[in-house]
Amino acid sequence: MMQTFWSTMAKRATPYVPGEQLNDQNVLKLNTNENPYPPSPSVIQAIRDAANVDLRRYPSPDLEQLREIIGKTYDLTKDQVFIGNGSDEVLAFSFMAFFEPGKTIRFPEITYSFYPVYAQLFDIPYETIPMKADFTLDIERFYHSEGGVIFPNPNAPTSIAIGIDDIRKILEHNPTRIVIVDEAYVDFSTQSAVSLINKYPNLLIVQTTSKSRSLAGLRVGYALGNEGLIQALIRIKNSINSYTLDRLAIAGAIASFQDWKSTKENINKIIQTRTWVSEKMRDYGFFVLPSETNFIFVTHPDFSAKQLYKLLKQRHVLVRYFNQPPINQYLRISIGTDKEMEQFFNCLSEVMASCHSLS
Repeated sequence: MMQTFWSTMAKRATPYVPGEQLNDQNVLKLNTNENPYPPSPSVIQAIRDAANVDLRRYPSPDLEQLREIIGKTYDLTKDQVFIGNGSDEVLAFSFMAFFEPGKTIRFPEITYSFYPVYAQLFDIPYETIPMKADFTLDIERFYHSEGGVIFPNPNAPTSIAIGIDDIRKILEHNPTRIVIVDEAYVDFSTQSAVSLINKYPNLLIVQTTSKSRSLAGLRVGYALGNEGLIQALIRIKNSINSYTLDRLAIAGAIASFQDWKSTKENINKIIQTRTWVSEKMRDYGFFVLPSETNFIFVTHPDFSAKQLYKLLKQRHVLVRYFNQPPINQYLRISIGTDKEMEQFFNCLSEVMASCHSLS
């Protein structure tokens, strides 16, 4: 009876399951890849300044000032920038704007789990491409896609990035199909594919302020591409909600892009912590995939990942466990502050001493 009035779309939807969000200040939260450091002080001040009587008015529907500053950041024009309420909304609009029902798209077998959610929701057939044994992308299997290609770079949850030359090959072997590169974690990596935008009209890059800019709570995502792609996204947006960002989010995002120095300092701290955490995890006997993100992806030959996850949770430490092969023996661990990671290792030591070895 509950589903009597549901549409076909609602019935076929399999909603995305986010990482656990526990309302407990005593929890060490290393499961959702949030930045452990606060945003630029200028962001906080800008939001305070924007919390005024103008909140009675609608925000800008075209976000021209924010698009201008993002464009300048990447040596693009404002007409090559689209902004949405978090990168997830930008991705949803992209599925609607560029992928056709009946034409099969491709994305990695192990990847951001919102992709199959959107494909199913919008009735878009898809093919998942198996990873190589080392969890790197099998580049040639993304060539000649019928409906288009989407993948994160660096990939989530594996943390591994591919190079610009590989992205170029995928673009050149899909000249009449869209290639969407989801760069949510690119600021923790070595190189963005933004430099390819003006050469490849079929390239769309999606980024976010949630990770490197410490603004997960603000919900600001954006896409970068040629003007024709951006216009398609604007058509979709304005057919659903012309005011995707509120005044406070706009003010905070503008301030963030005006203060790269603060963001870069936080990025460098996270990368330094990531290096020593990876080394220490190896000392504990874990295999650690090479990370270019603000998290690591690890497995231990002697211990069940599920058991480690549960025992850490009992000690108020949250990490991410994916109960699906071939990654059900891996844990994804967000990089916190040095102090938080020391706390994590203290708990991990206790857990490994108490849990049963697989052997």
